[in-house]
Amino acid sequence: MENYLEINKNSWNAKVEPHLKSDFYFVDEFLKGRTSLNSIELELLGDVKDKTILHLQCHFGQDSISLSRLGAKVTGIDLSDKAIETARDLALKTGTDTQFICTDLYNLPNVLDEKFDVVFTSYGTIGWLPDLNEWAKIINHFLKPDGKFIMAEFHPVVWMFDDDFEEVKYNYFNEKPIVETYEGTYADTSADIVQDYVMWNHSLEEVLQNLIENDICIEKFKEYNWSPYPCFKHVEEFEKGKWRIPKFGNKIPLVFALETQKKSS
Repeated sequence: MENYLEINKNSWNAKVEPHLKSDFYFVDEFLKGRTSLNSIELELLGDVKDKTILHLQCHFGQDSISLSRLGAKVTGIDLSDKAIETARDLALKTGTDTQFICTDLYNLPNVLDEKFDVVFTSYGTIGWLPDLNEWAKIINHFLKPDGKFIMAEFHPVVWMFDDDFEEVKYNYFNEKPIVETYEGTYADTSADIVQDYVMWNHSLEEVLQNLIENDICIEKFKEYNWSPYPCFKHVEEFEKGKWRIPKFGNKIPLVFALETQKKSS
């Protein structure tokens, strides 16, 4: 899809305002110091003090700023110009020196000339990318020798189901672009927006094999039968900050996470 970038940029631009107002993103609490990071990624990131971190597909930068608050030097990138404008405003309001760049991920080597200790991405990111081989090349390109790539993402099994989790509607494998129209947004289903979007399903094999083929070694791989976000329909909170789909209970994975290291040259 030649115009998928324009379609998705418009979609994410439309989400910024309702997301800022939503409980999902708790912006008021965030400005007062609440972190947006979850135990899943914090466990894999470890101590980030004084580390340089590249945060891919950062939306309006809450995780980027949260990493800055932990002492890291962070650069966040995102396709949405409205999201990046908001991220810069949040960085100013929080007094952090987090840097933000508005760009398509695949174009990043043309606008950023730096290597990082850590490349980080999390939750609902790779589905917007058609080519995970190119994605893995980008990660390799920006990592220092022995640098770490840390990833937390919704499990591909989740994306097989329809929104109400009544049937298997989509292919587990990357068969073709998924082109749809959505009313509202995951952070506020009542939001008065209608968005077209283009997405791709990516199997675990596609994720892992592309990283391996681009000299990124898998050190830890984890799966979780809960989500740190109530972003799916019909979820229930069974422990504080942990959500499941009641009809499935603990039977299916909702999230996976990776800790990897770039091979030494």
